[in-house]
Amino acid sequence: MIVALSGNAAVAYAMKQVNPDVVAVYPITPQTVAMERFADYVADGEVDSELIMADSEHSAMSCCIGASVAGGRVMTSTASAGLALMWEMLYVAASNRCPIVMNVMNRALSAPINIHCDHSDAMGARDSSWIQIHAENCQEAYDNIIQAVRIAEHENVRLPVMTNMDGFTLSHATERLEVLEDGQIQKFVGEFNPMYPILDVDNPVTYGPLDLYDYYFEHKRQQVEAMELAHDVVVKIGEEYGKLSGRKYGKLEQYMCEDADIGVLVLGSTAGTARVAVRAMREKGIKAGLIKLRLFRPFPMEEVRNAVKGLKALAVMDRSDSFGAFGGPVFSEVRSALQGEDLEVTDYVYGLGGRDIRQDQIEQAIQETAQVVKTGKVKCYVNYLGVR
Repeated sequence: MIVALSGNAAVAYAMKQVNPDVVAVYPITPQTVAMERFADYVADGEVDSELIMADSEHSAMSCCIGASVAGGRVMTSTASAGLALMWEMLYVAASNRCPIVMNVMNRALSAPINIHCDHSDAMGARDSSWIQIHAENCQEAYDNIIQAVRIAEHENVRLPVMTNMDGFTLSHATERLEVLEDGQIQKFVGEFNPMYPILDVDNPVTYGPLDLYDYYFEHKRQQVEAMELAHDVVVKIGEEYGKLSGRKYGKLEQYMCEDADIGVLVLGSTAGTARVAVRAMREKGIKAGLIKLRLFRPFPMEEVRNAVKGLKALAVMDRSDSFGAFGGPVFSEVRSALQGEDLEVTDYVYGLGGRDIRQDQIEQAIQETAQVVKTGKVKCYVNYLGVR
């Protein structure tokens, strides 16, 4: 079915079709509209979900954790400072292996207060043991949420999943979407089969006990293994969803990379503008290609290494900065993944606080990267696009 939905509405619609047991939320721009729409579904009796209006984002995630360990299928949504307020509980959710699905409408962190898009919130949570998937458009945002349920609940994973979409750029943009029927989604996600629910009194378990040096290390190592196993699960679920919807998903996507000399790597909605820039550069004689990162956690190291084969240089675009580090978060991951590869990698930090990224600015990054290949010299490894 073809519909016109904003990103917020697409998120709410996907959640309605999943029909989770519990949704605990606290409103924050630019996520508020999605939860208002979902609250309408609850009020109209279109879902069976228990909607908890929490008193803060910290409380919302605490409610989600409680509902999850009790054996419920749980979802939520937040952004920016809301995600930051959840920080403590993000680690608890992952450590307790709660398969919670949370949509994040990516927004800048204060201060100064800014309600517009960058990736500071999600990148700040990158080491919390949440799987992270990023959407380019509203269609992907809808599809990602549905797949995230299966990924999180897979018996080899059992980790929470954060589906990301750019605040306002996508959350408030209306696009043409193809949505599936409710019955198709229900069949795809299936019935939730909780592992070790705390309400199973015949098989008592303990969650969140004191865990000292005799076992803590091993429990963290188990989380690492679950993250590693998530690689194959993400691909498997993406292929299965492709058979259902006609839209197959993997860890990353390549565009015009077959014969490319210069690559540009992005995640999020900027990928659309980058495609146009790549085509424009081709017309000017520069063999450019695009690598769109969809899965950020676990980081797809092997896929990135394969994607850059044949490239002579790569420009990484970061919509957040890592203060005190050498470059932004995506740049750091890519540089580590490409250790030993014979190509120069440069970073372009852009779009902080919602500042628009223009086609000509991406072209500038590509041209500067091409100059690196031509001269064999890098003028600056970490660059800032569009800053005055």
